[in-house]
Amino acid sequence: MELKQAISLLSTGYLSQSRKEVWADLGSGDGTFTLALASLLQPGSTIHAVDRDRAVLNKISHEYNGSKIEKHTADFIKQDLSFKQLDGILMANSLHFVKDKISFIQMAKNYMGKESCFLLIEYDMNTSNQWVPYPIGFTALKELFLDAGFSLIEKLHEQPSLFGRANLYSAIVKNQL
Repeated sequence: MELKQAISLLSTGYLSQSRKEVWADLGSGDGTFTLALASLLQPGSTIHAVDRDRAVLNKISHEYNGSKIEKHTADFIKQDLSFKQLDGILMANSLHFVKDKISFIQMAKNYMGKESCFLLIEYDMNTSNQWVPYPIGFTALKELFLDAGFSLIEKLHEQPSLFGRANLYSAIVKNQL
């Protein structure tokens, strides 16, 4: 995916336009969505890029658009990342690797501040395949996060997948204040 397309999928009025933020990108891969997020955050923000593959993390720059990018080699599903008070968690095509999603969300809530959000990119499908082992279409995502105690689950954007599996969608998940 091109950076411009990734930025378009992540664009939302829910991101702060007035202050620096601290985010984690869980399953960052080569950093396409990490850089897209950095394009949307205020300069001086920090993004923790987390992936199991150190080689792909090494491809991500340490800074982009004025945001600092800290790289962590870890399995975000199995390891405690010890983040505290994050403003948000980005998961672009990575939630579909989590089998026990409700337990994972409860763990991830420990990383988040009171007004934090999830920013998600997923395939809008519910049938697994070798590339998407535990898919979650938007309707199922909405039910999952309502069950986990969140009150705002909103689809932001949708676009056809390059792989033809299903449309990609982006969603914001947070608690309304």
